[in-house]
Amino acid sequence: MKQKTNHLIFSLFLVIIITITLSACAASIEDGSIYSNSEISSFSFTEQSSEPPESQNGQPSSSINSSTISVPDTSESNQNTTSSTQTNSSKNENSNNTSSTSSNSSGTPTTSQNTSSVLSSQQRALSRAISYLDSMPFSYEGLIKQLQFENFSVTDATYAADNCGADWNEQAVKKSKQYLQTSAFSLQGLIEQLKYEKYTDEQAIYGANNCGADWNEQAAKKAKDYLKIMSFSREELINQLLFDKFTQEQAVYGVSKCRRIKVNIMNKKLPYPVDAG
Repeated sequence: MKQKTNHLIFSLFLVIIITITLSACAASIEDGSIYSNSEISSFSFTEQSSEPPESQNGQPSSSINSSTISVPDTSESNQNTTSSTQTNSSKNENSNNTSSTSSNSSGTPTTSQNTSSVLSSQQRALSRAISYLDSMPFSYEGLIKQLQFENFSVTDATYAADNCGADWNEQAVKKSKQYLQTSAFSLQGLIEQLKYEKYTDEQAIYGANNCGADWNEQAAKKAKDYLKIMSFSREELINQLLFDKFTQEQAVYGVSKCRRIKVNIMNKKLPYPVDAG
C-alpha cells in the first residue's frame, strides 16, 4: 500500500513537471525566443566540444572552439595567379616579337625594304628621263613610252615624267627646231607633226609659233626639195606646196624663189628639171 502511494505521488510529480515544461515551451514560442534547428545544433556542438578532450597520455589537449571556422585568405593567391598570368602573357608576346624579328632577319623582305626597292626603281627611271632630255626633246607622253620601252613600269615611267622638271612647251620648241634642221615645214604641217609626237594641241602650237621659222623661206626650201627628186610645172609646184599646208602667198613666194622648174616642150615632159633662169 505504501509503495502504491509513493508511486502515485511520483507520477503526479512527473505530470506537474511535464505540464510546467510544456507551458514554458509554449510561452517561448509565443515570444519568438526559441532556437532554430541550426542554432540548437551549433549550440549542442559547441557545448559538446567545450570540454577539452584528453590526449592519449591523459593530459588535456588544447581547446578547439568548433563554432569558429577559419576561411583561408585567397586574395593574395588570386593576385599571385593574375600576376603570373600577366607575366606569362608578356613572355609570350616577347617571344612572338623575337620570332617575328628573327623571321625578318632571316631573309623575308620587310615593308621598308619593299618601299626602298620601289623608290630605287623610280629614281632609276627619273635619272634615265633626265638623261634622255639632255640629248633630245620629248613630249610628256613620248617620254613615258620611251621609258616603258626601256622596261620601266608605267608607274615608274610616269613618276619620272612628272618629276623630271621638263617644260613641255619648251620641249615642243626644241622639237620644232630639230625638225626644221632636216626638212622644211609649213606652220600647220609642223603643228601636225608635233601632235603626232604626242604633244598636246597647246604645246604643238606654242612650239611651232616660237621656233623662229620664216615660213616663206620654208616654202622656198620645200619647193627646191621637191625639184631635186622630180620635175614640176609652176602651177603643179604651187599646188604641191598648198597640199603641204603652206598658204597661197607662201607657196607663190616659194616657187618664185626656185630657179629650176619643169618645162613643157610640145606638151612632152622632160625626164629632168631644167634651169629656168
